[in-house]
Amino acid sequence: MLDSTTKRKLELNDQAGITLSKSFQSFVVEVGGYDNLPFDERSCRNYISEARRLRLGDGDAEALSNYFCRMQSRNSNFFYVLDLDGESRIKNVFWADARSRATYYYFSDVITFDTTYLTNSYDMPFAPFVGVNHHGQSILLGCGLLSSENTESFIWLFKSWLTCMLGRAPKAIITDQCRAMAIAIAIEEVFPNSQHRLCLWHIMKKIPAKLGSHSQYKMIKKQLKTIVYNSLTVDECDENNWQKMIKEFNLDNNIWLTSLHEERNKWMPIYVKDKFWAGMSKSQRSESMNAFFDDYVHSKTSLKQFVEQYDNALKSKIENEKKIGFHFFQFNHARNNWLSY
Repeated sequence: MLDSTTKRKLELNDQAGITLSKSFQSFVVEVGGYDNLPFDERSCRNYISEARRLRLGDGDAEALSNYFCRMQSRNSNFFYVLDLDGESRIKNVFWADARSRATYYYFSDVITFDTTYLTNSYDMPFAPFVGVNHHGQSILLGCGLLSSENTESFIWLFKSWLTCMLGRAPKAIITDQCRAMAIAIAIEEVFPNSQHRLCLWHIMKKIPAKLGSHSQYKMIKKQLKTIVYNSLTVDECDENNWQKMIKEFNLDNNIWLTSLHEERNKWMPIYVKDKFWAGMSKSQRSESMNAFFDDYVHSKTSLKQFVEQYDNALKSKIENEKKIGFHFFQFNHARNNWLSY
């Protein structure tokens, strides 16, 4: 019988890409031998297999099926794909409506990908692909529901999305630092020619949680922001200011800062300024999309209700895009008339 602590360790290790056999061996070493374990490797394997499936409630699978059938009957270009386990149970889901597929053709330069939304509420990450249109609006370019945030799931999702978009990879992709390793591996395999950047806003948002307990927190925060936003050259940023900050505040053992420094070429403005990011380098496109869906779903919303409300949310967003497009047309028309006088 697996207790809650063991289950949690198994899931964390699985998400980190650690094989089940290695996880099981760590339990064996921890208790001093196989005879001291109240469970075997098969029990661990069965649990992980179960944990990797979407947490579907009553009516959820039927609601998904009905929604996909309804959307395809309306437009044959609606795309969806299901990832099933060996017993034909749903593990992961991806879908994109016809409008998202058509829109991507024109706005495929930069996308953001974020799995932090709804994770706690549903215990299954909602993974939207978000772009930006010519009016600066966030646009939904497909989304998935994942049973696990591991490399295997991300590779499956990215390949599904790439197939949906007829093999047209984005020129650049911005992701959250969470699950950075698993996502980075998946991006390298599926989008090898796309520029990958970590969301600066996500990183800076974590400063209070990562450094707030330090006695000189306010000074560290001020100096870190100065380094990130005001550095004019790579040498100034790295060798001079960053290293000086680490030594001055004795931060050599801070794991978070060390990891950021190792990946500095993926998030610091001075390192990525020579690439095109469609105005999304410092913005939180996924957050604005998440806030949009917050008007339709909440922590108590079931997956069945979510699928139904998703359609309503999408219709509302399309209507809003049309209004902004109409106002933009009116403005240009009035300006051109004024200039003609």
